[in-house]
Amino acid sequence: MTQLGLFDAPLSLIDNGRGRVTYRAGFVPAVRAEEYFAALRDGVDWHAQRRVMYEREVDVPRLTSHFRLDPSSSLADGISDKAFAFLRDIAMRVTEAVDAPFNSVGLNFYRDGNDSVAPHNDRLQDLVAGEPIALLSLGATRRMLIRSKRPGEPAVPIDLAAGSLLVMNYMSQRHYTHGVAKTRAPVGPRISIALRVRPAD
Repeated sequence: MTQLGLFDAPLSLIDNGRGRVTYRAGFVPAVRAEEYFAALRDGVDWHAQRRVMYEREVDVPRLTSHFRLDPSSSLADGISDKAFAFLRDIAMRVTEAVDAPFNSVGLNFYRDGNDSVAPHNDRLQDLVAGEPIALLSLGATRRMLIRSKRPGEPAVPIDLAAGSLLVMNYMSQRHYTHGVAKTRAPVGPRISIALRVRPAD
C-alpha cells in the first residue's frame, strides 16, 4: 500500500490559547487521492438536503452523506464496498497521524463553484471533549476562510488542495468559524471528508 505523507511537517495556521489549526499538503499522494475521489464520487448515495434559513426553506448548497466508523461496524447502507473500504483506510491513516479515535465521517460533495458551506463552527455538544476534527480534501482545490469570533482579527485563508489534511482542535470550535464560499471561477468537483469523534449513542 502506498505510504501517505505522515512525515511531512504540517503548516501552523492558528496556534494560541483559543485554538490550534494545522494544514498538511500532500498527506495523500496525488494518485491515491484520485482513486479515493473517484470511488467516493461514484460509490456513495449522496443526499440533497433542505434547511430552514431566514424563515424559509432552502436547498443546502452541496450534497452530503454520513457514516459511523466504529471498529465493529460492517458495510453501511448507501455506499459501495470499495468506497467504504477506502473510507476505513482514510480513517485509519488519519487516526495514526492525528492520534484521535475517529468514529464518524461526514462527506460533503461540492459539485461546482455554486456549492458552498457558510461560516460555522461544529457544535461542541456533538463532539467528544478535547478531540480534534480532521478534514481530508479530494478533487478540486477550494479556499476555506477561518475567522476569529473576536471582531477585527483578519481571516486566515487556506486553499484546500487534493490530498491535503486540515486539523482543527476542539477549542478552535469555540473561538473560530470556518467556511467555503461560492466562487464564480471555473472549478471542478470536490469531496470533503470530515472525521470526528462523536459521543456514544
